[in-house]
Amino acid sequence: MHSKIRPYYLVFCSLNRNFAQKMAGLYIHIPFCKSRCIYCGFYSTTAFELRQQYTDALCCEIADRASGSIGTIYLGGGTPSQLTLSQLHQIFDTIYKYNKVEKDAEVTIEVNPDDVTEELAAALPTLSVNRVSMGAQTFDDERLAFLHRRHTSRQVGEAIDRLRKAGISNISIDLMYGFPEENLTSWQQDISTALTLDVEHLSAYCLMIEEGTPLYRMQIPPIDEELERTMYELLMDRLEAAGYEHYEISNWGLSPRPLQRERELRSYRSRHNSSYWNQTPYIGIGAAAHSYDGQCCRRWNISDIRRYIDGIRQGTCVYEEEWLDEDTRYNDCVTVALRTCEGINLKNLSARHRQYCLENAQHFIDDGLLKLSHDNHQLSLTRRGLFISDMIMSDLMLV
Repeated sequence: MHSKIRPYYLVFCSLNRNFAQKMAGLYIHIPFCKSRCIYCGFYSTTAFELRQQYTDALCCEIADRASGSIGTIYLGGGTPSQLTLSQLHQIFDTIYKYNKVEKDAEVTIEVNPDDVTEELAAALPTLSVNRVSMGAQTFDDERLAFLHRRHTSRQVGEAIDRLRKAGISNISIDLMYGFPEENLTSWQQDISTALTLDVEHLSAYCLMIEEGTPLYRMQIPPIDEELERTMYELLMDRLEAAGYEHYEISNWGLSPRPLQRERELRSYRSRHNSSYWNQTPYIGIGAAAHSYDGQCCRRWNISDIRRYIDGIRQGTCVYEEEWLDEDTRYNDCVTVALRTCEGINLKNLSARHRQYCLENAQHFIDDGLLKLSHDNHQLSLTRRGLFISDMIMSDLMLV
């Protein structure tokens, strides 16, 4: 079993193969950060003098890789809120000029709490932004300083108030747990503070010590596994009691509820991120951005802002691509679909992969770690299975 990875190419941006016509998600990577958090492994830069050049390059790539129909737009980073309003307008104007954006598209921007001025909040609806994702991480100011976060805990609530006044009705915050010397009492306090903010969506992650980050070089020991499990279980209990739907291992959205004067239900799941877990096609714009055609090809732009800008200026885009065989696509399905509450749709697997999956899943089903739907079409983790999801996924994958 092999997937075919090709080296960096200099290719004309307009050579978009079959990424066009059927895109569901559009991701724009904004790599600028005033300062780097000690845990972050994403590509970022503090070269603010390149913001306008980078914005121009983004707009060129957006135009050259125009899609058929867009259901979600996501500006991530980095810190997209570090762009000027003029630059944000330039990006969104280009997106809408060259793409057919659905009327009910989910349009998300990531922000830092301290960037959310009244001016920025008021501008977001004019950009068609209807969802904001904010990195709160913790409400302990000492831990925020430890992480090298720029904001204070007070600024999170202030930012949310400004966004509400501007008409943003879908807000997500990120939380972290598993800090050095953190205990259950302080984690309880973080959860309680988050719930008082009454946001529509929460993402929560255990602090990961990734190689190459400043945190890794600090040689801090990881959190005790039993404490990590207890913290995660506590989070699940508190959010479920507060009316949140646990729809993906690290993500919770307010349970679907009727819209005013309408019969349909509104879900607060992240539609854009669900594209990744459901293997829906998406296109990534900018340095280090990833794309997937939903079938057999993944590609990612070079993680070098200067080379990215220079390439676009010369009419080329520097990227790497990977062509996936059937077994690799099966493994991808296991590792992303099993993260969701629906799990793996067995009907989407070939007969060979379905048989292999069920044979390897049977002992987990017998042990109450995996469950089959009543019609035997969906295979998903149980609550107990969530705690050892990595091991279960590994056992279901082909080697």
